[in-house]
Amino acid sequence: MTIESHGHEHELEPQYGLPERLPAGERILWQGSPDARALARRAFHLHKLAVYFAVLLVLQAGAALASGDSIAAALAGLAWPAALALTALASIALLAWLTARTAVYTLTDRRVVMRIGIVLTLTFNLPLRAIESAALRGDRDGHGDIVLKLAGSDTIAWVHLWPHVRPWRLTRPEPMLRSISDAGRVAALLSETWSQATGIAATPAAAAEPAAGRPEPVWQPSPT
Repeated sequence: MTIESHGHEHELEPQYGLPERLPAGERILWQGSPDARALARRAFHLHKLAVYFAVLLVLQAGAALASGDSIAAALAGLAWPAALALTALASIALLAWLTARTAVYTLTDRRVVMRIGIVLTLTFNLPLRAIESAALRGDRDGHGDIVLKLAGSDTIAWVHLWPHVRPWRLTRPEPMLRSISDAGRVAALLSETWSQATGIAATPAAAAEPAAGRPEPVWQPSPT
């Protein structure tokens, strides 16, 4: 099945999050967007970068003190590096906020629609029949990522999807619904809808990737 991509400006959308109005008989079951804070933490690793910059500043201050500088001089020497670090962190936080603000995920009874992009907006239509399986990586706070593995030869360029794509799957990119709220409920709804749309019973898959932080399978087609 063909995966369609439409460049579209939000203001011209005939229906929120969609490139065109849904055909008669097709229903929206869920719509959502990434949570900006969760996206900054999970996709852009803002907290890890903050720790990294803090460690660099501490090391620089320690080196200055070890060389004989006074505490005041050591702190003064941190002013410019600290300003650069804060600017970098603020820029990443802004990027995460813009990414979350401009992205809309839609689940209908026939497809998953991803409207993404800050400057150049793209809409990807993923028919449920073109999705082979799904996996969920969740947090304790209820936010999580849902990975969609595409069936057959259908592919979307990794760069077109980023950051709404599973990391390090470059040859066979896997779209991701990033940092959505109540991810477990959405994953269950997606599984049920996929089964109804395809006529194939969806059964929970055995955890193929049990390592912490990796997606856990939501479903796989039942053996025929």
